[in-house]
Amino acid sequence: MLLSDGRAFYQGLTAPEGEEGTLKGSPVSPGIVEGVVRVVLDPHSANLLPGEILVCPGTDPAWTPFFLAAGGLVMELGGMMTHGAIVAREYGIPAVVSVHQATTRLQTGQRIQVDGSTGRITLKDMGAAS
Repeated sequence: MLLSDGRAFYQGLTAPEGEEGTLKGSPVSPGIVEGVVRVVLDPHSANLLPGEILVCPGTDPAWTPFFLAAGGLVMELGGMMTHGAIVAREYGIPAVVSVHQATTRLQTGQRIQVDGSTGRITLKDMGAAS
C-alpha cells in the first residue's frame, strides 16, 4: 500500500487465526475458480497453460497475454485499481491481490481455490505451501 505521503507498506493481508490452509488478500474481481498454480516472476520467460492460476508479484501491460489463458489471478501487491485487477475484471477472471508472500507461499503445481469475491485462497494441496 502506498500512502500520499510516500510511505509504502509491503505486507499484505493474512488469514484470520485458526484458518489453516487459507491465505487472505483483497478481493478485486468476483468469482470462484479452482486450479493449478503457476508462479511467474518474469513475464518474458514463462508460459501459462489454459486454466492455470497465475501467481505473481504484480502486473503491468507486459503481463496482459497471460490473462488470455489464466483461470484466476493471485498477486502479492495491488489494489482495486491496479493493472492486474482491472484486466482481470475485463476478462472475467477471479482475482485476489495484496496476498503477503504469495509467490513463496504458493508453489507451481499446487492446487488452490481462489474466491475473488471474499479474498480467500484455499489450499487444496496442503503439502506444498506454508
